[in-house]
Amino acid sequence: MTSLCGQLPPLALYIHMPWCESKCPYCDFNSHPLYDLPEADYIDCLLQDLEADLTKIQHRPIVSLFVGGGTPSLFSARSIQRLMDGVASRVELADDLEATMEANPGSAESSKFQGFRAAGINRLSLGVQSFQDTALQQLGRIHNSDEALVAIEMAQATGFDCVNIDLMHGLPGQSTLSAMADLSVALNQQPAHLSWYQLTIEPNTLFHRQPPTLPREEIMGDIEAQGLQQMKDAGLQQYEVSAYARPSYRCRHNLNYWSFGDYLGIGAGAHGKISFPEGRILRYTKKRQPDHYMGGCNSDYTAKIQELEPREVTGEFMMNALRLNRGFSLALFSSRTGLPAASIQRQLDTLQSKGLLEFDRDWVRATALGRRFLNDVVADFFTG
Repeated sequence: MTSLCGQLPPLALYIHMPWCESKCPYCDFNSHPLYDLPEADYIDCLLQDLEADLTKIQHRPIVSLFVGGGTPSLFSARSIQRLMDGVASRVELADDLEATMEANPGSAESSKFQGFRAAGINRLSLGVQSFQDTALQQLGRIHNSDEALVAIEMAQATGFDCVNIDLMHGLPGQSTLSAMADLSVALNQQPAHLSWYQLTIEPNTLFHRQPPTLPREEIMGDIEAQGLQQMKDAGLQQYEVSAYARPSYRCRHNLNYWSFGDYLGIGAGAHGKISFPEGRILRYTKKRQPDHYMGGCNSDYTAKIQELEPREVTGEFMMNALRLNRGFSLALFSSRTGLPAASIQRQLDTLQSKGLLEFDRDWVRATALGRRFLNDVVADFFTG
């Protein structure tokens, strides 16, 4: 691995809020049912956690910020203001900072949204998932379709630079017709950004223990094909496996992930990735359980830290960059990993011969077939 001196990637900040009003049966994120929200104490810990991470970043500016969960919108606007002020006093923030916050339509309030916007949040991501009440009940969501529509209207009226709608497809018992109806309702709201992704059954979830009946593969294929066309007709461009946006509204924070950029992670269970000038790349994870994390106030919040081996660096780069429709340049691969392009030539040639990858000069992207079998493609780079 070569030096990254002078080529350190952009640096983002992820902030995790681990509480929800209830745990959804499909969710494998680090989220916990809410019993009592210790707002002030948790914000204290977040800011102390950030201070402890400052030694890793060598005064680099933060280009994007994402407050995720859990359900961050459970927190008061006053707490989010204190969080944002505390972050701004500890790190340099880019003048054009993209600051995203996730919100649940079930906890949407006009005054809260106004307070979040005043605090410096300029992009809101609404976890709608469906506009059909039966589907929402199956997914364990606490809101109904009317509340989702009100939350979208409220967010757009509040003046956020971008409002994203999270929407699932491939739901239990869903037909192509009902999936397209769901998508039509979302597109009728004129979102600047839409995250449209298939429901997957993840380990350690209620759906994994009690699997619902999902649509057949041929129905899923029809849903995807018709959905892609419907979004194209509505002026939304796909730029990643599940991300669609109007021009200039692509999520810069997620693009930084997918381009193997760096990010600090603070909060219970948050993950971070940091590159160093000499070529080292570290991954770390914060303590997962909120009570353990908060018990670490004024001490160590980190549960695990790992220096990546070259094979892991290559695999993780591919796991992210190949999700992008545009793919990546070999120059980006070398600058973000510290590895020569020659180190992956064998895998590139093999996967190209199988019709899974394609080249355009020094540009690499997954083919349509490669995107269908992306996990297998990425696995080739992890095994070396």
